Amino acid sequence: MTKKEVKTIGVLTSGGDAPGMNAAIRAVVRTAINKGLKVKGIMRGYAGLLQEEIIDLETTSVSDIINRGGTILYTARSQEFRTEEGQRLGAEICRKHGIDGIIVIGGDGSFRGAGKLSELGINTIAVPGTIDLDIACTDYTIGFDTAVNTAMEAIDKVRDTSTSHERCSIIEVMGRHAGHIALWCGIANGAEDILLPERYDGNEQYLINRIIENRKRGKKHHIIINAEGIGHSTSMARRIEAATGVETRATIIGYIQRGGTPTCKDRVYASLMGAKAAELMADGKSNRVVAYKNGEFIDYDIQEALNMTKDIPEDQFEISKMLVR
Repeated sequence: MTKKEVKTIGVLTSGGDAPGMNAAIRAVVRTAINKGLKVKGIMRGYAGLLQEEIIDLETTSVSDIINRGGTILYTARSQEFRTEEGQRLGAEICRKHGIDGIIVIGGDGSFRGAGKLSELGINTIAVPGTIDLDIACTDYTIGFDTAVNTAMEAIDKVRDTSTSHERCSIIEVMGRHAGHIALWCGIANGAEDILLPERYDGNEQYLINRIIENRKRGKKHHIIINAEGIGHSTSMARRIEAATGVETRATIIGYIQRGGTPTCKDRVYASLMGAKAAELMADGKSNRVVAYKNGEFIDYDIQEALNMTKDIPEDQFEISKMLVR
C-alpha cells in the first residue's frame, strides 16, 4: 500500500478489555511522540470515534498506568460502525480532527473495523488485545497471561474447599469460542477433566463414569474445567450429582479474569507491540496487524491475518488428556 505522511495519530481500545492494554497505550503514545508525531486518544472505541470523544495525549498523560488493568481509554462495541455509513462517518471524523492514522487495540472484530478505515484512506495498525488467545496470526495476545494466571489462582482456592468437602467441582472459565484458558488451567491446576468448545462432544455420561471410577480409586475430589462456550455449569452440576451421588458444585469465575494487575509478560509484550505499532505508523504503513510469532514481533496484512484460522494445539490437548488420568 502506498505510504503517506503521518503527522497525527489516534489510539483506541475496542471490544473486551484486557490487562496490558494500558501498557500498549503508553508505548504507543511515548513511541509516537518520540518520532515526532502528535497523539490523540479516542475514548470508548469506535463508538467514541463516532461521537467525537477525542482528547490530546502527551507523555505525562500515560504516566503511572502500566500497572493498571482495564483501559484508560475505556471500551465499547458499536453497531453503527459495522455499517458502511458508520465507517465513512468515522473516516470523515478522523479527517476533521486531523488524524492521519489510528492504532486499534482489540480483537478480530476491531481488526475488521481497522481494515475498513484503511480502505477509506485512514492509515491503520492493529494490535491484538484479547484474553482468549484466539487471534490466529499471533502466538500471544495482550491479556491472556494475566487472565489465565488469575483463573489458575482462583481454581487453586476452589480445589482446597472441594477437597475438604470431597466434592466434584465444575469451574467455568472464560472462552466463548476458544478453549485456550480452559486448556491451560486444566493442565496448570491438575484438573480431572477439561471441556473445550473445540473438542467437547457433549458426552456427560463419560464424565459421570470417570467420577464414579475415580471415587472407587480413592480420589477425594474431582475438578472439571469448563469453558464458557460450553457453559451450563450449574445444570451440569445438578445432573452429575443426581447420577453419581457425589456432591457437585458449579463455580463461574467470570469477569475477574478480565481485571487485575497485568503480569510482567503482559506489561512487557504489550509495550513491545504498542511500540512496534507506533513505529509502523510513523513509517507510513497501513492495514497491518502486529503479531508475535516464533519468538519475534512481526506484522501481517490485516485481511491476511483475518483469513487465518486457529485451533487448540493438538500436542497440548493430547498431553492434557494423559496428565488428567
